[in-house]
Amino acid sequence: MRRFLLVGLVLVTAGAGLTPAVAAPPTAVHHIPGVRGPVRVVTDTWGVPHVYATSQDDAFLAQGFIAARDRLFQIDLWRRRGLGQLAEVLGPNYVEQDRAARMFLYRGDMDREWAAYGERARGIATRFTQGINAYVAHLERNPAALPEEFRRLGYRPARWAPEDVVRIRSHGLTGNLTDEVTRSRVACAAGLETDKLRQPLQPDRPIQPPGGLDPCVLPANVLRTFELATQQVAFTGGQVVATAKEEFSEGSNNWAVAPSRTGTGRAQLANDPHRAYSAPSLRYLSHLSAPGLDVIGANEPALPGISIGHNGRIAFGLTIFRMDQEDLYVYQLDPADPTRYRYQDGWEPIRVLRERIPVAGKEPVEVELPFTRHGPVLTTAAGRAFAVRSGWLEPGMAPYFGSVRYMYERDFAGFKAAMRNWGAPTENQVYADTSGNIGWVPGGLAPKRSGYDGLLPAPGDGRFEWTGFHTGDDLPHAYNPPQGFVATANQFNLPPGFPHPIGFEWSAPYRHQRITEVLAADRRFSVADAMRLQNDQLSIPARQLTAVLATVPGADPLAAKALTLLRGWNAVESKESAQAALFELWLARHLNPGLVRALSPAAAPLIAVPDSRTVLDALSHPEKWFGADPVAKRNQLVNETLAAAWREAETLLGNDPGAWQWGKLQHTLFQHPLSPTLSPEERARFDVGPFPRGGSKDTVNASGYRRTDFRQTGGASFRMVLDVGNWDAARAINTPGQSGRQADPHYRDLAGKWREGRYFPLLYSRAAVERNADRITLLLP
Repeated sequence: MRRFLLVGLVLVTAGAGLTPAVAAPPTAVHHIPGVRGPVRVVTDTWGVPHVYATSQDDAFLAQGFIAARDRLFQIDLWRRRGLGQLAEVLGPNYVEQDRAARMFLYRGDMDREWAAYGERARGIATRFTQGINAYVAHLERNPAALPEEFRRLGYRPARWAPEDVVRIRSHGLTGNLTDEVTRSRVACAAGLETDKLRQPLQPDRPIQPPGGLDPCVLPANVLRTFELATQQVAFTGGQVVATAKEEFSEGSNNWAVAPSRTGTGRAQLANDPHRAYSAPSLRYLSHLSAPGLDVIGANEPALPGISIGHNGRIAFGLTIFRMDQEDLYVYQLDPADPTRYRYQDGWEPIRVLRERIPVAGKEPVEVELPFTRHGPVLTTAAGRAFAVRSGWLEPGMAPYFGSVRYMYERDFAGFKAAMRNWGAPTENQVYADTSGNIGWVPGGLAPKRSGYDGLLPAPGDGRFEWTGFHTGDDLPHAYNPPQGFVATANQFNLPPGFPHPIGFEWSAPYRHQRITEVLAADRRFSVADAMRLQNDQLSIPARQLTAVLATVPGADPLAAKALTLLRGWNAVESKESAQAALFELWLARHLNPGLVRALSPAAAPLIAVPDSRTVLDALSHPEKWFGADPVAKRNQLVNETLAAAWREAETLLGNDPGAWQWGKLQHTLFQHPLSPTLSPEERARFDVGPFPRGGSKDTVNASGYRRTDFRQTGGASFRMVLDVGNWDAARAINTPGQSGRQADPHYRDLAGKWREGRYFPLLYSRAAVERNADRITLLLP
């Protein structure tokens, strides 16, 4: 039997000469063990695969097969990173990262784990991984089709087990361990209240170290294991390096608009998650159609199902809801036996697992994985142990996998019930349906803490414990609110008097304020309006800060030039804007560090980027921040930093302010993981970009950037707008493209649309999909 066949068909006319008229898309045929009926996969013009199957089992198997076809190196690398199996193929430099990853694997009861996601979950993961493995088997028979990355690195892709989908947790967006450590360091250097320069708390509260724990006891390397466990694989000449955390806080925007406020008389839903940029994209679009299921949208390519999209009846889209799901515990070690730690009135042994890590070209390395009753031990120092308790280690916390439950729901009550025990990441889900209803449902595993708030490390001696978890029944929600829309952007959105302390570290409100400002306007909102709003680059902080600058005299000649340039600016941070170039240069490299030095010199080495709310408040209300003669001190700071920013702008952009452009500084590069190891010519094939870029972290079209070189570190690579019920009118973008294969046209074909703020049709009806077919894949028994 032939297991692979490529067919190119040509339709011809009956006219003279039988001239070819329309070329049918090429068709690949695969005979797959386990497929129970024929599956037709139509990949459309924009690289989106539409899976048509006679059973759901075959649909999920096909989803795994096609995800592997398009993204195999990406998902294989994710799997190896998450399971701690990098050294097996990349060598001894990756043993430490493998050990760190293994510290954070789910190691609990697998029956409880599968049950947490609903009765379908295990079967879905099983069929999905069968599909991945079927593609790996196809490559074994057809080695010439192996993705180039495997050949360069000298190894073959691995087969998956269903458990691999859910045991890996360390790619999730659980918080707030790093904030606890930074807050402790700031408290040690400059006092507890100083940390509110970096992260204001909502609702505000006094900060007290639990049990009087000294914030200065944390060793310098306390987070190294955690950072290695959670970072992506870094290649530098084949060496692993500890990658610095970027200055962009991953977030998202979403909204749902009631029919009374849209031009179509139907509900609308929009979502644009903000994550780190790479080639290929973090997200992958697909469509699964089988009896009892017809769902389309985005997920991460290593996961089955759809987490952002619609099922023909309801639509859903997510942002991060900033719950606190992590705590750092500090233990006193037994001086007579440092393998034991104080717990209540006695000593408990540190539990140690021993595992062998295979190493390419070397003997396996045996490593120790130490745990307390709370979780992985990160390090020990000066008679203390430091361990983390994380929601990651509880059943049901595999990031986004819970969507295999809610993607089947048909109404708001069912959707809310499906979110009741949602684990991770903590989410704001917005909802809309074809009956015209809209809603908001947050979810996430929220610990109940006894006697402390989780903002600082706590003694691990039993006085400060998690006593259970809140469910979705304890969280607020909204259904058909009177304003006619719901919107979230990671901002503080708990109602006044909310009784449960589930988190205090929320994003600045400016993206949400701008979205609300536009949605609340007295007009009917269209799909085109939603796309414009997702690409909106008006900065509310810029608008407010330039209003403050109008009250500051230009005592320095260069500062006076800067004030003149910024006066009357519309606060739109377009890539062509000279004002945006000066403003962001001033903010990032001069005002922000200058403000921290002025207010708390001791904290300056620790707070690289004060919160936007703090900056605005300090400049708008200097009397609250600057002590004696506050206005004069504020004005001096503004003049000195504006003058320095003007001088640097001339150095970087030239002496003619009329030629300055923000996009000449800020730029987007979708970088492949192997890029640091490649020649410049090879990078041109693997990387996509660079492109001039507008926006900032506080614009709806979010753009976080590195202060060192203004390279964008994250934002919305995937966007979606749904006219709920008119599904073929949906619009989406996923940059740089759907494929992870450099030779595939879909590797970079969407990047141009994305940089111009354009979208493609996210088609749903079978007829529209078939009319826009780019290629066909048939999976047969």
